[in-house]
Amino acid sequence: MSIVEMKVPVIGESVTEVTLSQWLKGDGEFINMDEPICEFESDKATLEFPAEASGKLIYVAAEGDDLEIGALVAKIDTSVTAGADAPKESPAPKAEAKVETAASSPTPATASYASGHPSPAADKILKENGVAAADVKGTGKDGRITKADAQQAVANKASTPAPTPEKKAVHTAPAPANSASFSRGTSRKKMSRMRRTIAKRLVSAKNNTAMLTTFNEVDLTNIMAMRKKYQERFVEKNGIKLGFMSLFAKACAKVLMEMPDVNAQIDTDTNEIIYHDYADISIAISTPNGLVVPPVHNVESLSFADVEHKIKELAGKARGGTLTLDEMTGGTFTITNGGIFGSMMSTPILNEPQSAILGMHTIQQRPMAVDGEVKIRPMMYLALSYDHRIIDGSTSVTFLVKVKKLLEDPTSLLLDL
Repeated sequence: MSIVEMKVPVIGESVTEVTLSQWLKGDGEFINMDEPICEFESDKATLEFPAEASGKLIYVAAEGDDLEIGALVAKIDTSVTAGADAPKESPAPKAEAKVETAASSPTPATASYASGHPSPAADKILKENGVAAADVKGTGKDGRITKADAQQAVANKASTPAPTPEKKAVHTAPAPANSASFSRGTSRKKMSRMRRTIAKRLVSAKNNTAMLTTFNEVDLTNIMAMRKKYQERFVEKNGIKLGFMSLFAKACAKVLMEMPDVNAQIDTDTNEIIYHDYADISIAISTPNGLVVPPVHNVESLSFADVEHKIKELAGKARGGTLTLDEMTGGTFTITNGGIFGSMMSTPILNEPQSAILGMHTIQQRPMAVDGEVKIRPMMYLALSYDHRIIDGSTSVTFLVKVKKLLEDPTSLLLDL
């Protein structure tokens, strides 16, 4: 018997432990080399673990186990060959297939059991977005559905308006009365590694920084008028809508270049302040597993369309669980938009080691005094949480006022004035 031990590989400098979130192959199942056998959940991303040899898979760790780097996950008995101990009806492989170019599509006579089956990553994306695998055409080997196929199917679904169903008389049985009245039931569920990491980081930010929050409000009349006037032409040229996030990101990036303290961070090991001559703005994105904050690099140098495309790309990867560790690393400043959930005002918590975070909120029509008259304006509260160890109160207020002025006069932002 020849055994190959499968151990947790080195994933990144800052990753010391992972969680075995799910097995992708059964215990005792024959697997081929490079087929993903399980998924690891690290602090920042979900990763597939490929087999290092072909043979019979033998479980060592269990789903939900926390494993240190180098810990034994499974063994592969390479003395077992395909078909020897394999089940008569093997389930369709879940491994990600490489796209191969063929002269012609496989005929029914040559199509394999992989046809129409999604890879693990593709299956996850389809399930999270409510897309049936049967509705997706696979472009991978033997017709397998790849990540790219799944992401394209999700994008097609988002861009296709839902059909209006015909109105029919629906007779439903009345719900049983008091079905959950006076329930005293409880349940327990282990926190995901990402949720545990988020919890640690939030507590650390609260305990290890001198965090304060300052507020202001911005009149979005001119921005909304500009978007209404130029949106169609912007989409025609760039293939994407001009959203609020790129305008806020560009305004913040401009002011960050003028006020380097807000864009800096403290190196507590050396008691030095690290300044950045670029603005890598982290964008908070809500996912089924928690909040992630991947950065858009060099926002100060990107166009509005570039920022919009990058945010869309990162959001798609975040919700599909395909963000890489590199895409999650860095950032000199963060923007979070609680307004999409209806938040009117909040005090966002710092994203360490950054020194400041801007909170956007819901837009509300409110009566405002304008040139001695009361007018209804679309208003948004802004919140800037900052580390008082490096940013003075006057600096934080000045930063927020500068951002407010740029947003209320977007022409000056476009002209870089």
